[in-house]
Amino acid sequence: MEEFLSSCQRAVKVNPDQGGSGFHVVMGNEACDVDSMVCSLTYAYFLSKTVQRETVVVPVLNIRQSDLELRSDNLLLLRQAGVSPELLLFRDQLDLRSLQRAGPLRLTLVDHNVLPSSDSSLEGAVVEVIDHHLLEREPSPSCPVTVEMVGSCATLVTEHIIQKGPEILDQQVAQLLYAAVVLDCVNMAPSAGKVTPRDTQVAAALERSFPALPPRGALFQSLSNAKFDVSGLNTEQMLLKDMKSVSGHVNLAVSVLYATLEDFLQRAELEAGLSDFCLKFGFDLLLMMTISFTENQEPIRELALFSHSATCREEMGLYLEQAHNPTLDLSPISSPYPHLTAYQQGNSLASRKKLLPIVKDFLRERGGDCRLVDGRLGDGGEEESRVPPTPVNSLVDGCPLDDGLPHISAQDLEDMFSKMADRRAK
Repeated sequence: MEEFLSSCQRAVKVNPDQGGSGFHVVMGNEACDVDSMVCSLTYAYFLSKTVQRETVVVPVLNIRQSDLELRSDNLLLLRQAGVSPELLLFRDQLDLRSLQRAGPLRLTLVDHNVLPSSDSSLEGAVVEVIDHHLLEREPSPSCPVTVEMVGSCATLVTEHIIQKGPEILDQQVAQLLYAAVVLDCVNMAPSAGKVTPRDTQVAAALERSFPALPPRGALFQSLSNAKFDVSGLNTEQMLLKDMKSVSGHVNLAVSVLYATLEDFLQRAELEAGLSDFCLKFGFDLLLMMTISFTENQEPIRELALFSHSATCREEMGLYLEQAHNPTLDLSPISSPYPHLTAYQQGNSLASRKKLLPIVKDFLRERGGDCRLVDGRLGDGGEEESRVPPTPVNSLVDGCPLDDGLPHISAQDLEDMFSKMADRRAK
């Protein structure tokens, strides 16, 4: 993996106008969590070794290089797997539009299936999609799409590798994929509402084939601890760490906070920090969803609304209290700040993915169009997005819209790994 990443850095330093067969970029989403990062790295490595030896395949992390420091779990996993962050390539280091003009540019999307409007000029370069979010992409015969509602996109990438290039799976690649699956699926705990049978099958198959993998529980705990360690972050960094923005007749942000609401509310000069944040980025309303876990890995979610406009705050609060798709089951709790409304969220399985459609419905009903933006504001435009309806049950075993790879059974996985072991023994 290190030699591959080093070769990618050398390749992008060469003037693409020199010709050749162009670049094939594998890029994750703008949140760049562990799952997105791992899928970008491992799928690009797979393509370079099996499918497109004549093309320069480059994994790109879809954030600025300076933002990686906010993702402490990503950094920990890279250290555990022996991958130097200095070998990675980021969006602010590679001008995809220049590569496209020099051509040809091929683009594979992992862990998301639509480009933001700021990247709309790259749409013609998209040649493949692998994702586990709801399908928003229009079907195209020139772009194979694998979209299945599994817990981790790394599950789908692992299945691709097992079917088409199992020989590239070594300890390092397996550890990256395994960690992403375990972290995204909350240590494979059914009570967390993330894991599906296919995630479980892939994790078990990797464990059988690579017995030197870190113990599942210890791996999850270390990465989870790193993800939830916000001790070194100021209020602005906490809000930007995992934020999406929606705008309509009001501009608002929805931030996931990896802390309990009680701990967050005890931060020094919090209200001044929230006010400064809204003023700096132009937000009328700030929604904060906290996430923590019980000892049994059951999620605990709380919700807080901050705005200097009592009308804005109260209207949104009432709308969320009355929401039915899904029901959030909100219970008001006391707040130490006059401009902040706080709730316990009874429906702990309703993540931000399910909160965003409610927020967009609120803005539509109040009039005006809405725009969805991932990540930091000012990073290159806004994403005009139609948030699809929330599925009744996200714990499905497959997706009827998928036209990609056939379903892999547990026996199929076991047979494939057995063959891999036999080849390595020889």
